Amino acid sequence: MEIINWSSILESLLFAAGDEGLSLKQLGEVLEVDELKAIEIIEKLRQEYAETNRGIMVVQLAGTYQLATKKENAIYLKKLVDSPHTSTLSQAALETLAIIAYKQPITRAEIEEIRGVKTERPLHTLVSKVLIKEVGRAEGTGRAYLYGTTKEFLDYFGLKSLKELPQLPDKVEEEFIQEEADLFFEKFQETINS
Repeated sequence: MEIINWSSILESLLFAAGDEGLSLKQLGEVLEVDELKAIEIIEKLRQEYAETNRGIMVVQLAGTYQLATKKENAIYLKKLVDSPHTSTLSQAALETLAIIAYKQPITRAEIEEIRGVKTERPLHTLVSKVLIKEVGRAEGTGRAYLYGTTKEFLDYFGLKSLKELPQLPDKVEEEFIQEEADLFFEKFQETINS
């Protein structure tokens, strides 16, 4: 008879549930055990974490169980969050964010048309950093998601409202466009030759 590793299963479930956590009832249903057995499984995992001095623990918040980091490690987590590496945005993400800020609400297809390249990754990055969010659905076939900026976007860039965004130039100088194109083709040629 196969021995069930309840701790391993519970750990996987709590990890997958993330910040939403799982209620005792949900755990019982998924594990196919009664609530008393579910509590026993939770307590066993808590004990295993405590005995092995792990960096995570099982907590109960608002009627759900979830994984959380230990308070003793908060200083290191703060360093991670404050790290310039984790807070900077790629050029693609900045371009995508600028388009959304000025053209919102806007669909992914419209953003890609303006940028000329796919924007799935930059959109995912911006959503995960809570700088943009889905603000509705476009009319018509497919009803694509519409994206817009968030309050966090304003905070991130120190703006009180979108009205504080710098004005876009009315027309872009042809000379500037030519310089940008020349620079692109020069770099492209260097890549081919190397």
